[in-house]
Amino acid sequence: MSPKFVMIIAILATAFLGTIESYAQDAQQSNPLDVVPDKMPFDVPYGAPISLAQANSAISTALAEAKKHNWKLNIAVVDSGGNLVAFQRMDGAQLASIQIAEHKARASVNFRRETKAFENSIQVNDMRYITTIDGVIASRGGIPLVESGKIIGAIGCSGGTGSQDEVVCKAGAETVK
Repeated sequence: MSPKFVMIIAILATAFLGTIESYAQDAQQSNPLDVVPDKMPFDVPYGAPISLAQANSAISTALAEAKKHNWKLNIAVVDSGGNLVAFQRMDGAQLASIQIAEHKARASVNFRRETKAFENSIQVNDMRYITTIDGVIASRGGIPLVESGKIIGAIGCSGGTGSQDEVVCKAGAETVK
């Protein structure tokens, strides 16, 4: 064998061993998802279903917020079981957002968290597996409605940007406290 060929083999072997050592180090580093929390996240108990009067109040406040900004949205309120209680479609709001507003509200109540948590899981934490879970919607604008420490429903807004939907939902959610 030529000295040049031996040198190339030595370089490749060194690179290969370095790669194996790198993989071994990566395997030894802990995965942040392996951390076991002491308490259950999003452990808010379900309460009695939201009343129609409360749902309409949340929607009225959300509508006022949307009108203040001239945003055309669809707004849905579901009860603690994920069933539609009240809905409003503003004049000119896009039709596709009817189902999206309901989906945001339903996902928020079913998973006991704001839908922004799913958006962050994908956009910030690169946890793309979230999209494989049935009922998830990874777009902000779904917020649980909590009264006396219990989830009584959720509000979902759609038709604007996620941040616009979220602002309107938060206004509506404030009426339940």
